[in-house]
Amino acid sequence: MCGIAGIIQQDPSTYSTEHLKRMTDALAHRGPDGEGLWQNNSGKILLGHRRLSIIDLSDAGKQPLHYLDRYSIIHNGEIYNYIELKEELQKHGYTFQTKTDTEVIAASYDHWQDECVEYFDGMFAFAIWDNEDEVLFIARDRFGEKPLFYFYDTKNFLFASEMKALWAAGIERKPNLKMLFNFITIGYVDNPEQLSETFFENIVKLPPAHSLTFFSYQNELVIDKYWEVDAEHANNKIKDEEAIEKFNQLFRVSVKRRLRSDVSVGTSLSGGLDSSSVIETAVPFYASSLSAFTASFPFFEKDEVSYARRFANKFNLEHFIIEVSEHDLVNDFEKLCYHQEEPFGSASVLAQFKVYELAQQHGVKVLLDGQGADEILAGYPKYYKWYWQELFRKLKLLRSGELKAAHQNGVAEKFGLKNAIAAWFPDFASIVLERQYLLNALRQEDLTKEFVQLQSKEAYYTTPAYYNLNGVLHFNTFTHGLEELLRYADRNSMAHGREVRLPFLNHELVEFIFSLPSKFKIRKGFTKWLLRKAMEDKLPPETTWRADKVGFEPPQQKWMQHSTIQQMIMESKARLVKEKILKPGVLNKTIQPHAAHTADHYDWRYFSAGAILF
Repeated sequence: MCGIAGIIQQDPSTYSTEHLKRMTDALAHRGPDGEGLWQNNSGKILLGHRRLSIIDLSDAGKQPLHYLDRYSIIHNGEIYNYIELKEELQKHGYTFQTKTDTEVIAASYDHWQDECVEYFDGMFAFAIWDNEDEVLFIARDRFGEKPLFYFYDTKNFLFASEMKALWAAGIERKPNLKMLFNFITIGYVDNPEQLSETFFENIVKLPPAHSLTFFSYQNELVIDKYWEVDAEHANNKIKDEEAIEKFNQLFRVSVKRRLRSDVSVGTSLSGGLDSSSVIETAVPFYASSLSAFTASFPFFEKDEVSYARRFANKFNLEHFIIEVSEHDLVNDFEKLCYHQEEPFGSASVLAQFKVYELAQQHGVKVLLDGQGADEILAGYPKYYKWYWQELFRKLKLLRSGELKAAHQNGVAEKFGLKNAIAAWFPDFASIVLERQYLLNALRQEDLTKEFVQLQSKEAYYTTPAYYNLNGVLHFNTFTHGLEELLRYADRNSMAHGREVRLPFLNHELVEFIFSLPSKFKIRKGFTKWLLRKAMEDKLPPETTWRADKVGFEPPQQKWMQHSTIQQMIMESKARLVKEKILKPGVLNKTIQPHAAHTADHYDWRYFSAGAILF
């Protein structure tokens, strides 16, 4: 886990190592353990690196790493199966001078060329300069755990782990008002129709599961997608026992690989099913005691610290708890905005920020986390309606008993006429939803007429390609949803020089889960049925079959009532008024505090966007 930056230029006098140094300095928090700068003889290729030492702590792990007198590589992330790949490459005659996974990437590229990414189980963003062919190859992991941003003006190509490094090199910092419009009106922090778009003009991101090849000799940039998951075809013949056994096998391999480290490993612990499953699976593979880190919100009805404590005691974890309050939001908001770089949807981001800060205080560099499980295994209440619509379309809803079972589990979601219409006429339902969201956006009374007229032409609301449960899970995992959470986790962990590893996002595990029919995700009124069955003999029943999902939610509504925070919100709103985005009258309106997961909490969006973008 590190920070990377690079420059490819036609004129070697445009950028120098001083520019590169400013870029890596801006990424120092991502790699506090070392720095490396390199340029080729012509001065047209510059690569920079900030190091967070996790694997091979010796000087041999320094980057840029040079391989076979031909390749120069900078790498952010981890290749978890690097040991297995190393053994495979040695059979083909490759030798290695370090114990790093970075050298394995370079050898893999020499052997398999751009197809090397298909062999990696990991989270990564790396760049390899091939001095012989004069080609730069960049790749980003399948889910987007590690970031990669770039700027290209046909003469100069600059890239980095975070946008602040590009700004440090002199790239203009100009807000993307189209993205801002969609964030304010519907809460989108990305563009599902154009995955490379960011909140800043001229700066784009390499989408997950994509590679980029820059042919410097002809100044040409080519982007390819190297991985896709089939959400349309399911294996309807697989038996429960077979699926549970296969899930356990793949999950154990994923957790075991993600424990590979030359520094201490800990975990985030919410007390819920996902983090508990990770810990239960990790404990037998980890020689020493695991440390666990939990955020607590005293006197908040959704505080789950009691569940976390109970679980930590059961597994003899060294448990650290940090109490997060509105005072932390006041004190850390500016720092949080600096690291996130783009607007964020709720105060949950702060709570995560404090958990990673706690891990830093106790010297734990690597943390396992349960993110991804909700998206691939249907963990959110919103997924019920998608499953019910699927059953309704197959004329199985009533006899399945799923409606009754869900309601007995306390699910408030209803199935009505609109759901029936959506089930039978999905294309029509998509059009209605898109128009409804656009109309709501246009009716947003706080926005200036000029801002709405200019930006609403490109407003977007996107629905899944397949109108069934697997279809919406695929949409949330790969198009809109998961990458947002991964962005929060990457910036929050890297702000404190910590590395987060996500066992649920092993690509073989995800491919297997998407090959299963919907009944393995939701059954008998329970979400994440497969995970619950896999863990029911290993975890306490109150964890495995707990029906009320809280999620990682702080008391945002209470915090927004704090006088200092209200003043901060007003300052953000004033910036948006000055930019002619909000009407001046908005400054006379009473701030409306909302819970973190409320649909239309506009004042939080003003707070976040005004503070970060202007």
